[in-house]
Amino acid sequence: MTMQQNTIKKKSVAKLALTSLSLSALLALSACSGGDNTAAEEPAATNETEAVAVEPEAPATETEVVTPEPAVEAEAEPTEVPVVEAEPEAAAEPEVLAADAGAQLYEKQCKVCHENGLLEAPKFGDKEAWAPRLAKDIETLHMHSAKGFNKMPAQAVGDVTEAQVHAAVDYMVAAAR
Repeated sequence: MTMQQNTIKKKSVAKLALTSLSLSALLALSACSGGDNTAAEEPAATNETEAVAVEPEAPATETEVVTPEPAVEAEAEPTEVPVVEAEPEAAAEPEVLAADAGAQLYEKQCKVCHENGLLEAPKFGDKEAWAPRLAKDIETLHMHSAKGFNKMPAQAVGDVTEAQVHAAVDYMVAAAR
């Protein structure tokens, strides 16, 4: 055998080994996928350049072939769909917070920016900086602080509730008035 033929034979054996390993892995993965496989097994894939017969590891079981009955077309009559009105949800009970919940959240979370004016946050107690914000209604301030607005990220995330954020806003607004 020439050196070139030997190299080609080694490459063919390597391809065959790789194909076999890939197919084995595929069969193992499909066996691990769970569920009840009632579909007939597909014939083994073959490489176009070389034919390799692969026998399935488990014996194939016979499956029942169910042929769907042809649909009978009939004129569809319009049917009335009953409209069900949703019952109004009972108003959620407001969260009961400690009297100093706003001050606690301010110290824990809000103080970082509002003490030093980071990200253009109005400083705590600075009436001039808070004036444009106070011109808006308190509901807008609550919403912006809970959900985020401009440079201020949402504060009602994780274990912080919207009620706690609203209490902190109320605490800061009271200090700015």
